Amino acid sequence: MKIILKEDIVNVGFKNDVVEVKNGYGRNYLIPTGKAILATPSALKVHAENLRQQAHKIAKVKADAEEAAKAFDGVKLTISVKVSPTGTIYGSVGAQQIYDALVAAGHEADRKWISVNETVKTPGHYVATIRLHKEVAAEIPFEVIAENAAELAAERAARKAEEAAHQAALAAAAAEEAGEGQEEGEAPAEEAKPEE
Repeated sequence: MKIILKEDIVNVGFKNDVVEVKNGYGRNYLIPTGKAILATPSALKVHAENLRQQAHKIAKVKADAEEAAKAFDGVKLTISVKVSPTGTIYGSVGAQQIYDALVAAGHEADRKWISVNETVKTPGHYVATIRLHKEVAAEIPFEVIAENAAELAAERAARKAEEAAHQAALAAAAAEEAGEGQEEGEAPAEEAKPEE
């Protein structure tokens, strides 16, 4: 079903877009709540005329969005999270954490228009996108670091020391066994062959 959106809706479209949606979603949710109208031929004519009359307002909204995008130039975020001993994050980093970091850095953004371009499960460098207008988006690089890095390093060092001690104990036991066998001078017994 074709509809005309009356407001921005995440994963559907932006205000004044003519989009195709499933019948149930359009008839049962978008149209009754006033978020959209049915795209009939007469509604499309009215819509086109409204867009023509509002062209200067639409251009100003886009210019404002481009100006807002400039505020994100040079912004780099650092997000610290708990990391397991295997190097993976407990949970993942998503839009909420990006939003919180932006607010902490003094930037305003609408959380629902923030998206992370990939699944963040390990520390490293990533990029998030903030959609400010249907034609304007700002990319924000961010780094995920382990807030418990000192603990992890100490745990890894302890594990390596434990493993080295274990290997040394195995080597000592093997050397001791080899030494006992030579001292006793025992030759391995031959198996008696059955007589034919």
